[in-house]
Amino acid sequence: MLSPIDEIKSRLDIVEVVQNYIKLQKAGINYKASCPFHSEKTPSFFVSPSRQMFKCFGCGQSGSIFDFVMQIEGVEFGDALRTLAEKAGVEIRKQSPELKTERQRLYEICQLASRFFEKQLEASKKGALAQKYLLDRGITEQSIKKWHLGYGPDNWRGLFDFLISKGYKEQEVERAGLIIKNEKGRFYDRFRNRIIFPIFDLNSQIIGFGGRIFQNQKQPIKNKEEIAKYINTPNTLIYDKSRVLYGLNSAKLEIRKQNLCILVEGYIDVIMSFQAGLENVIAISGTALTDYQLAIIKRYSDNLVIAFDMDVAGSSATKRGVDLALEKGFNIKIITLPKGKDPADVISKNPQNWKRLVKNSFSILDFYFKTATINFNKETIEGKKEISKILIPLIKKIPNKIEQSYWVQQLSKLLKIREENIIEELKRTKIEPDRPSEQDFLSSSKILPKSRKQRIEERIVVLILRKSLFLNLISKKDLIFFSPQIALIISYLKKNFNKGKSKSLKIGNKIFQKQFPAETIDLINTLLFKKEIEEEESGEDKKDLETEIKYCLKELKNLTIKNKLNLINEALKDAEEKKNSKETQKLIKEFNHWS
Repeated sequence: MLSPIDEIKSRLDIVEVVQNYIKLQKAGINYKASCPFHSEKTPSFFVSPSRQMFKCFGCGQSGSIFDFVMQIEGVEFGDALRTLAEKAGVEIRKQSPELKTERQRLYEICQLASRFFEKQLEASKKGALAQKYLLDRGITEQSIKKWHLGYGPDNWRGLFDFLISKGYKEQEVERAGLIIKNEKGRFYDRFRNRIIFPIFDLNSQIIGFGGRIFQNQKQPIKNKEEIAKYINTPNTLIYDKSRVLYGLNSAKLEIRKQNLCILVEGYIDVIMSFQAGLENVIAISGTALTDYQLAIIKRYSDNLVIAFDMDVAGSSATKRGVDLALEKGFNIKIITLPKGKDPADVISKNPQNWKRLVKNSFSILDFYFKTATINFNKETIEGKKEISKILIPLIKKIPNKIEQSYWVQQLSKLLKIREENIIEELKRTKIEPDRPSEQDFLSSSKILPKSRKQRIEERIVVLILRKSLFLNLISKKDLIFFSPQIALIISYLKKNFNKGKSKSLKIGNKIFQKQFPAETIDLINTLLFKKEIEEEESGEDKKDLETEIKYCLKELKNLTIKNKLNLINEALKDAEEKKNSKETQKLIKEFNHWS
């Protein structure tokens, strides 16, 4: 009988799992993409269907489907197991509450809270009024069910008492962000008298909530200025507002299919857009665009259409987010909304108008050019200087030099200034220091860089895997120059390679498991993977490969001898300081042997 892990691996293909997160391109028998774990211009992230593994030859991240989900979702193995089990339809035996991870408990609490809010919307009198409000806004009953919309009752401990009755502790409910402790140490519900929008992760698990204040005409809200229109779950172990994009779980496939992501501000904007037939829409949910959010969007598309109110687009927080997207190489367009209207307003009046606005969106640089010339007179010296202050830093942030050159030309025409002068100003202009890159957010573990010796050793093995006759260049005496792990692999290859029957090395996983420890098996798989990719991309030139392996072997010997002599030299100094003549003579003899 298969274990749950083996059963999941047998049912899920790593290519399909990875494709849910990033765009993959066929590359021979493998697939490649830009690595989601670090910034790179040339794709170095590969997925092997035959080995059911991934490997980035840039940053070093590698492993199985479990490792991929753990890295990209930032979760522990237990959570990755549960996520993949759901995808594969594999039932994991129920664990006792004590054995469940804290994350699992928080997911369960959020799921139960969502059911509670949905029931309140369906069954309570105040919930019926909230439901009427949603219907009046144009949200259909089908959408209310699809997005699991709910209502937080107008009492202090409704949800709290419900969750406690289900066996959860006060501290767990607090860590889920659903309750608040007052000055007297008593807990009360965070979401009271609010329409509830559950927030989902990429796997459609509920991780938090957004709550919109609900007001009916019979009971007007007092002290409106003290009550936020929207509140969100605070950051928890499973929810971080700066890392979440509302609706992405439902929109990601359509974003990839259309190669276009439409970004709006609110939950209702997303829901209404889906109703209108545009399903490549997500929302930032009350936060400026972050590195992490942009890194996630870039997995699916480089094309970004922003549908913010014109006034908001001019705010500093929004501008920072847009500038950051520009730096990341996004093709950005702006939707011009009617004054004082949001996408939901436009859609409720006429869904076709929303589609028309998306189709007629225009470049972000065009937007900045237009607003700059509205605010300043391009005919005066002062106006030209102010317009330049706005536009030159933006042009400098464009990573593509051809596109940058185009906008230099446009600014030259606009201000009637020579391009050379603008280019000179570009050189002088300083932009903000680089922010932490997305790899700092996405990679939960750091891969230690390999030493030059390790890289040379692994390169030698790859070359042998490409041309098995190179094994004859390595004698048994030469194995002392290799690390024990690589020496073991080469010894195995020399011993087991059948020269009479095959021109290529064939190594089976079953043999691996008998001959090598797990970490060596992983290394062999990685090196075989590297060999496949090289053969697909560069073919095989025996003379070039032979020259390279001879050079690598020479470098390895020189490096090993140099390192060995350095170690002996340090030990010799220590022995001489301690006046240990016996040890000194021994080390001198060893030094002469390696010299």
